[in-house]
Amino acid sequence: MLTKELIVLDCKATTKLEVIESLAQLAFKQGKVNNPEKFVKAVLAREAEYSTGVGFNIAIPHGKDNSILEPVLLYAKVNNVDWQSMDDQPVKAVFMIGVPGESEGQVHLQILAKLSRSLMKEEFRQSLFDASSIEDVLTLFSSLSI
Repeated sequence: MLTKELIVLDCKATTKLEVIESLAQLAFKQGKVNNPEKFVKAVLAREAEYSTGVGFNIAIPHGKDNSILEPVLLYAKVNNVDWQSMDDQPVKAVFMIGVPGESEGQVHLQILAKLSRSLMKEEFRQSLFDASSIEDVLTLFSSLSI
C-alpha cells in the first residue's frame, strides 16, 4: 500500500494543517482520492476528537470519506511540526491513512495496528528517522505487508 509515489522525504509544511493538506493533494495527484478538500475535512474531523500525535515524534492522522477511492497510506518526513502530541513532543514522521467511506471500519484499524506495532520499537523508529531515500523507507516497510 505504501509506494514510492506516496512518500515525501522533504515535506516543507510547518503546521499540522499544511502537512495534512499536502498529503491530501499528493493522494489526489496519485488518483487515490477525487476530492482532496473532503479528505482533509475527514482527517481534521477525526483530529478534532483527539490528536493523532501518538508520541515518539510520530503522527498517524486518518480519515474515512467517500472522496477516498481506495485505502491509501501516505508518509511524510517533516521538520518538528507541533501536533499537540500526547507526549508534547514535535512530530518528525507523519503517516496519513485514508479509507473509502463505505468500507468497513476494519481496514484502517488493520493498517493502524500493523503500523503501531512497528513504531513501538525504538530501533524501527530510528531507522525511519535516519532513512535518507525513498528506497530506505520502502525497505523498512517491506516486511510489514501494509
